Amino acid sequence: MSRLLAGILVLGVVLAVIVGSQMGSNETATPTVTPLELNIYSARHYDTDLALYDKFTEETGIAINLIEGDSDELIARIEREGAQSPADLLITVDAGRLWRAEEKGLFQAVVSETLETRIPEHLRHPDGLWFGLSKRARIIIYNKAKGRPEKLETYADLADPLHKGEICMRSSSNIYNLSLLAATIEHRGTEEAENWAKGVVANFAREPQGNDTGNIQAVAAGECRISLANTYYVGRLMGSGNAGDRTVADAVELVFPDQEGNGTHVNIGGAGVLVHAPNRANAVRFIEFLTSDWAQRAFSEQNHEYAVVPGVEIDTPLNAFTFREDALNASALGRNQPEAVRIFDRAGWK
Repeated sequence: MSRLLAGILVLGVVLAVIVGSQMGSNETATPTVTPLELNIYSARHYDTDLALYDKFTEETGIAINLIEGDSDELIARIEREGAQSPADLLITVDAGRLWRAEEKGLFQAVVSETLETRIPEHLRHPDGLWFGLSKRARIIIYNKAKGRPEKLETYADLADPLHKGEICMRSSSNIYNLSLLAATIEHRGTEEAENWAKGVVANFAREPQGNDTGNIQAVAAGECRISLANTYYVGRLMGSGNAGDRTVADAVELVFPDQEGNGTHVNIGGAGVLVHAPNRANAVRFIEFLTSDWAQRAFSEQNHEYAVVPGVEIDTPLNAFTFREDALNASALGRNQPEAVRIFDRAGWK
């Protein structure tokens, strides 16, 4: 081999070693950059939430990619996507639906001093799997023109034969009713909960139907005298720009039940970070943002929900009502859901 050829071969080997070394060094030295995006699957369909997303992006530079849908459909989708799911965060309404995702192992635990300080213990999962971000009370309403019915201070009173033929309700499959019965199971036991459900069924003025707004309208129109509704539905009617809606709100009175007992049943809209979240840090940051005073006021003033963070000053028609809420941990609303379904079935609450 000539000296020239041997020299070229040696030079080639040296260059290959240097280049390979530099490539390895560069790959090792390249910092990991957190993508400025967050993928949210949400079952909340409120303009309020769009404003929250825009504000978060404005403050952080983190772009939000949003997919909306029915809670159960989104949970099924996340389950199908598995480890390849792009979803970072599931937002939904009602602790019962958060429990459904929890049971399928879709959430990961989050430890956050901000969340543990800002959100009361009973409005978040004991192990940090999900967090309540807004709340609503499930209250009794009655027809104002007919006057306040006798014995109507507690949820238990709805089962009293005094109210036979006076109550209209929505379906037992509705998550709000399931959660109320789940709370009843936790407080009073299965037997008393079933007796209550049977008593309410015996007092129906009609077959269960409609939604909360429809039942408020039915009470206002005198089709029945008593019903249950979440406070934010009443708040929307009270604060509506439509005169007809305000007329409906004016035709009903509100009872916040169990003020001498466990307190009025409350439920939550909440969120959990998903187990395969590709942007976990951004998801936690967003949940923390939703506990800010600004975000809590947005939930309350724009959608008539209650703030979960104590002490946040809000301006809403619901301010006219003060009440003591049930401090039962919201996780019980999911844990007792299967038994609530069975009780409703046995009671004939369709």
